[in-house]
Amino acid sequence: MSEAGSDREPELDVVIVGAGLGGLYALHRMRAIGMTARVYEAGGGIGGTWFWNRYPGARCDIESLEYSYAFDDALQQEWKWPERYGAQPDILRYIEHVADRFDLRRDVRLDARIATAVYDRDANRWTLTTADGEAVTARFCIMATGNLSTPRVPDFPGLERFRGRWYHSGLWPAEGVDFTGLRVGVVGTGSTAIQMIPLIAQQARHLHVFQRTANFSLPARNQPMDPEFERAFKAEYRRRREEAKRTPVGVSGFLAPTRSALAIPAEERERRYEELWQQGGTIGFLTSFKDFLLDEAANETAAEFVRRKIRSIVRDPAVAELLAPKDHPIGSKRLCLDTGYYETYNRDNVTLVDVRSAPIREITETGIRTAAAEYELDAMAFATGFDAMTGALREIDIRVAGGPALSEVWKAGPRTYLGLTIPGFPNFFVITGPGSPGVKSQMIHSIEQHTDWIADCLVHLRGRQLARIEPEPAASDAWVAHVNAVADATLYPRADSWYMGANIPGKPRVFMPYVGGVGAYRAKCEEVAADNYRGFALSR
Repeated sequence: MSEAGSDREPELDVVIVGAGLGGLYALHRMRAIGMTARVYEAGGGIGGTWFWNRYPGARCDIESLEYSYAFDDALQQEWKWPERYGAQPDILRYIEHVADRFDLRRDVRLDARIATAVYDRDANRWTLTTADGEAVTARFCIMATGNLSTPRVPDFPGLERFRGRWYHSGLWPAEGVDFTGLRVGVVGTGSTAIQMIPLIAQQARHLHVFQRTANFSLPARNQPMDPEFERAFKAEYRRRREEAKRTPVGVSGFLAPTRSALAIPAEERERRYEELWQQGGTIGFLTSFKDFLLDEAANETAAEFVRRKIRSIVRDPAVAELLAPKDHPIGSKRLCLDTGYYETYNRDNVTLVDVRSAPIREITETGIRTAAAEYELDAMAFATGFDAMTGALREIDIRVAGGPALSEVWKAGPRTYLGLTIPGFPNFFVITGPGSPGVKSQMIHSIEQHTDWIADCLVHLRGRQLARIEPEPAASDAWVAHVNAVADATLYPRADSWYMGANIPGKPRVFMPYVGGVGAYRAKCEEVAADNYRGFALSR
């Protein structure tokens, strides 16, 4: 099934994999520089993560006026966001509007999962083949497969025996699920579960939440969009977008902090945390003090503040202690955003099950059996995350003809140059790949920056009649070392997080994002390009 096609397929300049925010913008930019391009998408619709993740409460944790494309001022001025934080249906509606406004759908193939991508050095072409056997060739390949697009269903014994219905947050039915009157189990308490649990609790007869690791969560303070706030914000869009380029996470208003949490009186520090708590959102906390993610003692001041909040909200002291994280610095794992999450545990129909002390042993015909008890359930929802950042790439057989697959090359962990390219894979680009700020930034900001860099690179090659670009192994080694050095200077490696692949059994523990900040990263990318693409081998 497709939205575009012909009996005879011409060769393309660029083939793009993934029709989410990254793939659609890449298509727009390739057209703008005069290159023929087509997008291949595994799903039945465009939208990427916002097409697949339809679970109850699915919502962006970046404010909607920031989490949007910046490339077209008329688009950002005219689009009306209904709430402070965009809900999944509203974000998907926005993406579909962008696709229609810029006539992108005609070059998107849906239900076309790419199975293989093989580069022929002699022909200097990539040939990609779908799971159905359709082949397409192109000079350049851009992977816009996303960072959280490969759902991880835990391999608990007995899942196939369960007589009820089970769901994964990343593969949620488009028609939704009605849990009214059911005994429901939610497995996981990460950011997705924290969004869905309050809403499922409102429907279920009883909800059991199976928690292995408590996570820090802050209140969203979501609300309908204030028209005056929107007007004032849009009047400053140009300035805000420019400012975002220099910030740590690509969001305006949050420049790099200069004060230490330990250098001010405790009362002043507490007032600042309280102000941020009441304000809502995560970025304020993450950028509150310069040593927030550098110094354990400074970090602990914020962590204990949030723990006290949890204890003040949750009435049962034992449950509150289970929900109060103590095994990782705040912010070293994804900092979650919620609406009524902790309050949900005050409901009579909600039970928190500690599966760290009594792990899940198996799924039975009627529910879940832990080391301590058995829980009868009618339905289960797995909020167990994704094979983050590398999963979608590893699922495709990507290789140079006669060489090893990318999944084998990355067996010890991903290695890139700038998070955009991979040594040994010519004319191959990745949007928001490992080694880039991607998941530690406002993703659309990074998507646009990466795609613009790729587009400028292709224009550079064409203008000099060059046909091939390939990162040098030494440049990749130096970049990986730099990414690791930056991470090692922070508290991020202290946590077993999906940033390190810790949620996937057997996946190497390598810290994957670049956490030096969006502004610093952008400067490094610009320096490389300005120096005739330093670290790349360019050839005809």
